[in-house]
Amino acid sequence: MFVGHGLVAFALAAAAARSLGWSRERSLSVGVVAGLFGLAPDVDMAYALVGLVGAEGAMDAAAGFWSASTRVHRAVTHSFLVGGVAALAAGALAARGPVRLAGALVLCGLVAAAGLATGALAVGVTALFVLAVAAIAALGVRLGFGPRAVAAAAAVGLLTHPPGDLLTGEPPAFLYPLDATLVGARPEPFADATLNLLAPLYLELATFWLALVAYLWVADGLPALGTHLRWRAALGLGFAGLAVVAPPPTLGVSYHFVFPLVGVGVVAAAPLPLVEATSLGDLRERPLAVVATGLAAVTLGAVAYTGTYLLL
Repeated sequence: MFVGHGLVAFALAAAAARSLGWSRERSLSVGVVAGLFGLAPDVDMAYALVGLVGAEGAMDAAAGFWSASTRVHRAVTHSFLVGGVAALAAGALAARGPVRLAGALVLCGLVAAAGLATGALAVGVTALFVLAVAAIAALGVRLGFGPRAVAAAAAVGLLTHPPGDLLTGEPPAFLYPLDATLVGARPEPFADATLNLLAPLYLELATFWLALVAYLWVADGLPALGTHLRWRAALGLGFAGLAVVAPPPTLGVSYHFVFPLVGVGVVAAAPLPLVEATSLGDLRERPLAVVATGLAAVTLGAVAYTGTYLLL
């Protein structure tokens, strides 16, 4: 859900702004700002880079990376309480004078509070988080948004992020720094470990489709979604064969599933300029065709794999 968090925030903010009568450009811009805020909580993954030290081989590096990430990931930066305060501070940073200073002091206070509650490691992680929040708030100001718009975009991004992690690992510390647990364990809707991997995959794909549809709706004047799809998306159906030749993936071991699936999307999305481009208009629309076709191929691949897996 790394990318999906930003896409959900983008779709919600852009669509809401357009519904309120904002122009197409401002709606898309505030969506981008919200999307960046939606990515900000995952700056805590920076600490996971220490897991790469001394690793031998790709698999060892991957294992070390994810192992190190568990020390701080989904804690301070994934709290509704911290996110709510950070959103208000981001809005304050978009103001002037004493209000802006107050916003900066609040963000500094978050760093100090994390240190008192958890220790030195939390200080470093929270410092990265508040720097990211401040930088995105500054971008919002540069794009012409005021305190309320920046605070709203920050709230959409920061507060929609934690729930999106529920199906992909340990639940976030929703109420940090309080000693209270909102959700104690990752929901496992199926008894089958592979289906519990496919569930968040479909959730991730849904976020991509949501963002694409929202973009097409906000950016009125663009052709409908179907006009951007190319026949190559059907190549994704061939991914069903992986269910026969490879061991079933799980949340613990999924590289042999995820990388080929993404590869199918990349191959299907590759444009054929000498075949498909017949005018300058075709060339202008190609980026959307690439995204839509690649996404459709991955979706068809996931569906085909799931169907074959259930039949085996």
